[in-house]
Amino acid sequence: MTNLERFYLIVSDVSRIELLVPHGVKLVQLRLKDANETEVRRQITRARDFCAVYGCQLVVNDYWQAAIDLRCDFVHLGQEDMDEADLPALRRAGIQFGLSTHDTAELDRALAAKPAYVALGPVYETQLKKMKWAPQGLDRVKRWKSMVGDTPLVAIGGLTVDRLDGVFEAGADSAAVVSDIQFAEDPEARTRAWIDACRT
Repeated sequence: MTNLERFYLIVSDVSRIELLVPHGVKLVQLRLKDANETEVRRQITRARDFCAVYGCQLVVNDYWQAAIDLRCDFVHLGQEDMDEADLPALRRAGIQFGLSTHDTAELDRALAAKPAYVALGPVYETQLKKMKWAPQGLDRVKRWKSMVGDTPLVAIGGLTVDRLDGVFEAGADSAAVVSDIQFAEDPEARTRAWIDACRT
């Protein structure tokens, strides 16, 4: 992949996909936590079909086998997930994958797998989940960009619309957004604001 949507929405339930994708979202990750296999497959199937209607690229977080079985075409894997995921099987199924990175060793490992993109985070402090890594900052974004070559770079962690220009100027190709929309009083309006900001 050489091009990646600048706005990358991450949600925790298919209902949020159905709420927000119709506002113009073209890249969304379904990040399910603490769901049983039946629920995981139900949500992925529903998200896959809904995104297809709206021309939105669905990325399935973690559940690579379900993605294969349900004929999805994109997954995201953390470093721990890489230990268990069958990357050759994903390639045989024609499924692209993005990989999380937090330090240079993880970046080297990720690039060796030839992913569709690499993600760096948290760029800023995030309240969404406890992280063992300190905020990476924009200097690290610049450094990663110099190291990834043609592989698209996704910035994630504590991003807001006000911080967007700095993130793109530092070299990120895409901004992954979680809490700024998840906790917004009007998530639909905030989604539209992000889409507009990423177009400028």
